[in-house]
Amino acid sequence: MKNLPTHHDSRIATVLDEHVIEIVSDSGEGAQRCGQSLAAIAARMGNGIWTVEIIPAEIQPPARSVAGASGNRVRIGARRIESGGDEADLVVAFNEQVLLGRVRAGELKHGARILLEGMWREHPDPRIAASYAAAVDELAAAGYRVIEIPMERECRTLVGDPRKGKNMFALGILCNIYSLDLQLARDQIALIFRKKAASVIESNVTLVEAGHAWAETHLDFKFRIPAERVTTPQIVVNGNTAAALGVLASGMEICAMYPITPATSASHYLSEVFEKVGGIVHQAEDELAACAFAIGASYAGKCAITITSGPGYSLKQEALGLAVMAEIPLVVLNVQRGGPSTGQPTKTEQGDLLATVFGSHGDAPKVVMATSTIEDCFYAIITARKIAETFNMVVVVLSDANLATAQQPFARPQFSETWLAPPVDQSPIPPGAKPYDWDPVTGIARRFIPGQPGGMHTITGLAHDRNSRVAYDPVINAEGLRHRSLKLAALQRTLVPPTVHGGDTGDLLVIGWGSTKGVIEEAVDRLRGEGLAVSSMHLRFLQPMAGGIKEIMARFPRVMTIEQNWSDTLEDGVIDDSNRRYSALAMMLRARYLVDVDCWSEVRGQPLKPGRLCEVIRGRLPGRQQKEVAS
Repeated sequence: MKNLPTHHDSRIATVLDEHVIEIVSDSGEGAQRCGQSLAAIAARMGNGIWTVEIIPAEIQPPARSVAGASGNRVRIGARRIESGGDEADLVVAFNEQVLLGRVRAGELKHGARILLEGMWREHPDPRIAASYAAAVDELAAAGYRVIEIPMERECRTLVGDPRKGKNMFALGILCNIYSLDLQLARDQIALIFRKKAASVIESNVTLVEAGHAWAETHLDFKFRIPAERVTTPQIVVNGNTAAALGVLASGMEICAMYPITPATSASHYLSEVFEKVGGIVHQAEDELAACAFAIGASYAGKCAITITSGPGYSLKQEALGLAVMAEIPLVVLNVQRGGPSTGQPTKTEQGDLLATVFGSHGDAPKVVMATSTIEDCFYAIITARKIAETFNMVVVVLSDANLATAQQPFARPQFSETWLAPPVDQSPIPPGAKPYDWDPVTGIARRFIPGQPGGMHTITGLAHDRNSRVAYDPVINAEGLRHRSLKLAALQRTLVPPTVHGGDTGDLLVIGWGSTKGVIEEAVDRLRGEGLAVSSMHLRFLQPMAGGIKEIMARFPRVMTIEQNWSDTLEDGVIDDSNRRYSALAMMLRARYLVDVDCWSEVRGQPLKPGRLCEVIRGRLPGRQQKEVAS
């Protein structure tokens, strides 16, 4: 086996602050599970982690294809980790083609270690063998350290189908390389396969132990990333699971949805546990039906949620207009993906902000929130339910594919009864009360619940008066529009200004929203460590925006947004200040506050990297030449 290191009885572990590891394979070979398990074990050791799923665009891409890489990126650190970091330091690849896809995408650091399945060198098809040998030579010439590993051969001695075992063998190797507790690995396997037969658990434990022993015998390097044992209970979940847990914790009892990537896993989790607390997951025949079902459930007295992604959100628009007009509380979780149309279903993007805020027929004010961390995916759903029921409004929570699939530990939530809605009000309606008796200041009207004595009325999506009677009178129509809008203003008065990360004043303020929070703040921290006066601010509420934002921006001579949606660059010859399209949040800030907000965005379908943001921000600082490195 070429480049195979010799036997070493003992290795002194090199202490690292952090490392980024990728495990990539063809679809179905378990690289994603290997990465998720590695992250969970490291988290239980006390390390900070952040994972990024590597998902091919096709459901079942051709085997051994450059575009077919499936797997996981795991960032392990000695402190809390808030993003996927920069390029990978070490990669485990099950064939050279998926590896080349990651190399050509610029996802590996120069000189990264590569642990590569070596079975292809002796493949009976001479074209495959030649392709493999050429790739190894190319990578070695480019400065990567390629270590060929006989995973297939080693696994074949332990299991009948090595393709279903080498992911656990690789997990054992990685546990050895990063000095992770082997017993924790055994425990993790028992958790993963808890619904399987004991023989399955035993077989996978054997594979992990074999990989661990192989690495101990054959590798000449080892690392240790210091960990701090946490003193409070933690959970390690991805954003979709955290959001599903938030649905349970909020007291909502109905989730209606139609399957769509990357939102579906939230309903998968709810399907397993929701019935235990009296909840129901309804899979409708299409997106519009799912939204209508949730609205009907909310009308009955509580509040329901519908979960979707961008294309599905568009299809729900007619029903969302009904919820706004009838003032029925509803929570919508939109897990954004690349677009437009079917776009990039497995890639991350922040392209739905303007559609969420403004994308409706007529004026249909909705509350729009954005989650920024895995933990926030949990608490945002609870907050959204409270706002929806307090103001009788539609509340849209924007997540994205990055948060949906990323894992990160956070403190186990301690349940509070304040999260739940009060019991359904069945008391008689006072004489003379009207179903839409809008408050002149807040626009809020008492909610009539079906079955309340004296509360019978006709509900409609047509323009209506305070008695819910259809009315086309222009004065009455304007009255309804005015009061539905007042509710946004009333909510805005309750919001606290966003905090500033870094100094309260400086040369440049970077503003972001959603899943970019961690990577922006990491970039800001690096630049401040260089002595640069850069700060950041992250917005949780996009409609309405909290007070104080204009005053914060005024303390900085330059303001820019960093987002993952499209914006034009002045490097294109046809683009100038008169026709440039700004990114979504920059456009909203410029319009609302009349401030010259600049922007930078990237839509590669991958999470942003802190090193890249440092380059961009340096180029926007006063006194420095503005330049943008080509994506």
